[in-house]
Amino acid sequence: MEAGGTPSGGLGAELDRIEAAVDAGGTDLRRLGLWRVVGLIKLDDDLIERYADQVARIDATAFRAGIGFRLPVWAGNGILLGVIAVGVLAVLVSFAASTPTLADEPNRFLSGAGLLVAAGAWAVGFHSPTHWLVGRLVGIRFTDYFLGGTPIPYPGLKTDYATYLRADPTARAWMHASGAVATKLAPFVALAFAPATDAPGWAVAILVALGALQIVTDVLISTKRSDWKKVRRELTVARARGRTT
Repeated sequence: MEAGGTPSGGLGAELDRIEAAVDAGGTDLRRLGLWRVVGLIKLDDDLIERYADQVARIDATAFRAGIGFRLPVWAGNGILLGVIAVGVLAVLVSFAASTPTLADEPNRFLSGAGLLVAAGAWAVGFHSPTHWLVGRLVGIRFTDYFLGGTPIPYPGLKTDYATYLRADPTARAWMHASGAVATKLAPFVALAFAPATDAPGWAVAILVALGALQIVTDVLISTKRSDWKKVRRELTVARARGRTT
């Protein structure tokens, strides 16, 4: 390694080495050193322009070799919009169950259950489409939907890494934050309908607990492994480049 963390053979040679390893079947990009190189590339526009396409090619090859189930972006967005629609229908059911003119007697259990279903559907449904929308607004494109995470798989959205690198680092941070914020708001959006329905106190308590639990898990987990970790990483890059405004 040269001073400043630059590989002794140069970034181009290092990327060539990593790409050869990935073409040979390697998928552990951290072990191969790609993200260390990317961290250096992010600091300089000339390096980004020179190497963004190669980094994206390496990233895409490793991703496709390591991920079994993939969907086109339009299909994934369509499915998740359907999930969002389920949440809307659940709220309508909650209202119907609370309205004497639509039901023989108000069904408080069904009213509360409807809001809980809405919160769950929106927490899942809004996350990745919000990443997609904000990403597209700042110039980031996406290539696939996939299932990731353990022990419970969740829908993930794969970036086109060349457009990701070319986006402003603060914009990248906003893209990462957007989906996390949307998920955390979901229980509270459902909760906002509670006063207009006949939802029982236990349903309100569960919605509050879900919202609080998601915030706690973000603080304890996501800041170390998921979206908020990426937000902090990109803001650090922005500060290093003097682009925090």
